[in-house]
Amino acid sequence: MADFPDKINTQTSSSGVSSRFAPVTVDIHFLKSSIGILMLVELAFGLLVWALIAGSRISRGDSAFGWVIFVAVTLWILTIVIFVFYVLRLTPKLPMVPWAHLCLYFNLGATVLYLTAFITNASSVDPTSLKGTYRYNNRAAAAFFAGVVMISYGISTFLCFLSMRGQGSNAATSQATGSNSA
Repeated sequence: MADFPDKINTQTSSSGVSSRFAPVTVDIHFLKSSIGILMLVELAFGLLVWALIAGSRISRGDSAFGWVIFVAVTLWILTIVIFVFYVLRLTPKLPMVPWAHLCLYFNLGATVLYLTAFITNASSVDPTSLKGTYRYNNRAAAAFFAGVVMISYGISTFLCFLSMRGQGSNAATSQATGSNSA
């Protein structure tokens, strides 16, 4: 029993920290990536869309603008949430969430919703009765920016699809190319 304490190693290693408990840091590389830049564009121009619609006087006959502002505000908030998860590197801390699929389906859904909002907004702008007025300018600018945001979400969808397709290679493909990730 006298040699018992000599056989116990009480040293701990700091390199064994799980990625779930690592400190939260800002990912500068994500901000410089094409997806990060597109998310910033979506946030900036999405804010312009709903601010221009909210700042425009809407009468009873303009019920279509309720849909436009709903789409703009909802997707703006959801984009902020997803952006925060990516920029703070919270995605590796939640491995049970399929982030590649979430990114793809969110951007695809946002593209379709913004397409409907863009069409609704652009078709509701009546140049014959409102041209040159404050309301016309707001609605026309909101339609333009909705188109920009829609295109931005479309490009993000394509990039997420390419990213997901690159991650989903099978064992035969990786063996044939000689790339082993294990």
